[in-house]
Amino acid sequence: MSRRSSRLQAKQQQPLSCQEESPQELQAPEHLQTRKRRTAEEIKKREDGKIAKKHQYEIKSCWPPTITGGISPCIIIETPHKESVTSDFSRFKKYRFRNLFINPSPLPELNWGNSKDVWLNILKKENRYAHCKHFTSLHSSLQPHMRSILLDWLLEVCEVYALHRETFYLAQDFFDRFMLTQKNINKSMLQLIGITSLFIASKLEEIYAPKIQEFAYVTDGACSEDDIVRMELIMLKALKWELCPVTVVSWLNLYLQVDALKDVPKVLLPQYSQEKFIQIAQLLDLCILDVNSLDFQYRTLAAAALCHYTSAEVVKKASGLDWESISECVEWMVPFVSVAKKVPAKLKNFKKVAAEDRHNIQTHTNYLDMLEEVNSGVASTAPGQLSPVSTGGIITPPKSTEKK
Repeated sequence: MSRRSSRLQAKQQQPLSCQEESPQELQAPEHLQTRKRRTAEEIKKREDGKIAKKHQYEIKSCWPPTITGGISPCIIIETPHKESVTSDFSRFKKYRFRNLFINPSPLPELNWGNSKDVWLNILKKENRYAHCKHFTSLHSSLQPHMRSILLDWLLEVCEVYALHRETFYLAQDFFDRFMLTQKNINKSMLQLIGITSLFIASKLEEIYAPKIQEFAYVTDGACSEDDIVRMELIMLKALKWELCPVTVVSWLNLYLQVDALKDVPKVLLPQYSQEKFIQIAQLLDLCILDVNSLDFQYRTLAAAALCHYTSAEVVKKASGLDWESISECVEWMVPFVSVAKKVPAKLKNFKKVAAEDRHNIQTHTNYLDMLEEVNSGVASTAPGQLSPVSTGGIITPPKSTEKK
């Protein structure tokens, strides 16, 4: 009886022993989880160590020796994302961020996305692509009027090849931001940098972009195809491939569309007057030639130009900017408006361009004469400024009738 009782007792105690061992089995996953946690911490430490060993900046090679023209001893500097070459000029900026995220979105309700999210994404991109007029202090041999002459020439090239306004303003943004990353660029390099900026912009914006041979042709031998290709690589590295800014003309398109919008499903189709658009666009073309325009954000420039042709109420409805945000830019733009309104803006016909797209094609007029009239009315010419004739190297492109 004692053996049976002992066996029964052993059988009765067997499940109890399993229950006692179960806590030990439950501890196994915890040990495994601890091991995984330690591994993740080790990996994080290795990554932190690698990041700490990264250099602050890396100096690349100078200009390729085969580039045509005068060679300047400038250096391409690549900085990490936390540091920026433009950080030294932050104290000069007059951007107005006061109502950036406070005002509600002026966009209507969209059937393909949230209008508030779309609006905030546009504003974030506007802040990401910063520009500053004080890049001229980085280049001792350059004068502010040289930029005006170069951009005026690019406007003429755009009309010769029937390029879009967006293409020109992309090139303008690339040029201004690239000059902020460089030092001591010689004036003989400006035409190469300008035509390369337009070459990059045309490949981004145009459906049928002109070939590189055509861009080299308008420089009248000053820039070869190899020069443009080499400069393209230099610029893309310096700009860190950030090539999608919200340009001035994009803001103008958006403001006019929001103001004239009546049918929400057709929000992507232009519903504003072409004549009204080219009048304001011509004013912006004139303003952008002045280096002082870089004191303002692109959205503020477009809103101020719209205000001169409409009213502050229309601007607030279309842009979300109140009068305090645009008043300084509106006041600065007054002499430009008085000169621009003397030259009537007319729609031009271009071959193979649809009638509804004519206003989007960039046109050119005597902007340099208009800019000289603006400057003579505002203040006398500063001593040491170069006249358009004395810049050297900037060639007017051939007329369309002379091209093959």
